[in-house]
Amino acid sequence: MTYDNTLKYLVEQYPEDFIRYLLASEATDIQILKTELNQEPIRADSVTFLQTANRILHLEFQTLPASTPPLPLRMLDYWVRLYRQYNCDIEQVVIFLKPTTSEAVFVDQFTARNTTHRYRIIRIWEQDPEPLLLSPGLLPLATLAQTDSPQRLLQQVAVQVSMIEEEATKQSISVCTQLLAGLVFEPELIRQFLRKEEMRESAIYQEILEEGLQEGRQQGIEQGIEQGIEQGRQSELRLVIRLLTRRLGSINSQLQSRLQELSLAQLEDLGEVLLDFVSEADLMNWLNTIEN
Repeated sequence: MTYDNTLKYLVEQYPEDFIRYLLASEATDIQILKTELNQEPIRADSVTFLQTANRILHLEFQTLPASTPPLPLRMLDYWVRLYRQYNCDIEQVVIFLKPTTSEAVFVDQFTARNTTHRYRIIRIWEQDPEPLLLSPGLLPLATLAQTDSPQRLLQQVAVQVSMIEEEATKQSISVCTQLLAGLVFEPELIRQFLRKEEMRESAIYQEILEEGLQEGRQQGIEQGIEQGIEQGRQSELRLVIRLLTRRLGSINSQLQSRLQELSLAQLEDLGEVLLDFVSEADLMNWLNTIEN
């Protein structure tokens, strides 16, 4: 979810950069469309309408190729719903973020007995980083691009981020870069080039945390402060477990039981430091520290 929210934010804030990169065209008459499609909602990652060209750019970002339902069927489902709703040309692009040898990242169509549906596939680790280094909204993706020297590429991205003049934009792009770089770089290396201190203050990171608390807060308004705090804690717990699973893989049942005992404040603290974890041992050490 961290990577989804990061990339959705980038596409919504910098749609021209993605259109220029993926469609090789300039567009100023852009409308960001709702991502809930039709009456039985399913939510796409990004849907952008090029009004003059009467064309939709639909993006899906995948950290891993596994998907339920399978990604080809999802892409067909998205296309049908978009076409029925807008009746225009639709360009669909799936961007895989994390290197893998899975054959699923080469599948670019859905096929059944009477139906074939095609879409574009981009394996970002095979892409030339140079076009991505030219636009602020694409800099975070550049950290995942093809390179013989990952450290030098990360340094290049950090230099480009530092050259952004508007401070709020620089901060947001820096945070998005740190979050996506975490897919392939160790935290220590990321901290050499990008300031971790910006994370706590950033709008995009706070949005990720807020999403996990929103349901609990609403329940608190309706059912009382005490129940709202517990709902918030449970929402934060689910968010933290999802983030840990993204970062470390599956969490064993013993550690999950210990996480269940944490307070809301402790879960919020864990949500801020877990990006530095590289193994379950780091999580165990953190839990031992707060329990002593």
